Amino acid sequence: MSKIQIAITACLVSLLVGLVLFFCTPYGRGVINQYGYTMQKVDDATLYETRKTVEDTCRAMQASYKADCLMYKQYCDSENQEKQNWAEQAKMRANRTAATYNEYVLKNDYVWNGNVPSDIEYSLNYLE
Repeated sequence: MSKIQIAITACLVSLLVGLVLFFCTPYGRGVINQYGYTMQKVDDATLYETRKTVEDTCRAMQASYKADCLMYKQYCDSENQEKQNWAEQAKMRANRTAATYNEYVLKNDYVWNGNVPSDIEYSLNYLE
C-alpha cells in the first residue's frame, strides 16, 4: 500500500469512528430523534388517512358524548332510583368521554393546522 492509500484509509476509519461516537452521544441521538419527530409531524399533517382517522375518532366520541348527555338529561330528575342511577352512570361516561376527547383534540390539533372541520367541536363541556 502506498502512503496515499494508507492516509485515505486512516481518514475514512477516523471519520467512521467519529460518526459512530457522535451518534452514540446524547446530542447525536437528539439529532436523530428530532429528525424523526419532524418527519412524523409532516407525514401526519399531510396524509389523508391520518386526518380521516382523527376526524372519525372525534365524530365517534362526540356521538357517544351526546348520547350520554341525552340519557343523563332524560333520567336525572326521575323519582325512580334505578333511573337516577342510570343518569349518574351516563354523566360519568359523558365526563370521561369529554376529558378523553379534549385531550385527543389537543394532541391532534396539528392535523387540521388551525382549520378544524365545522362539525368537529374543539372541546366538550363537562356535565355538572
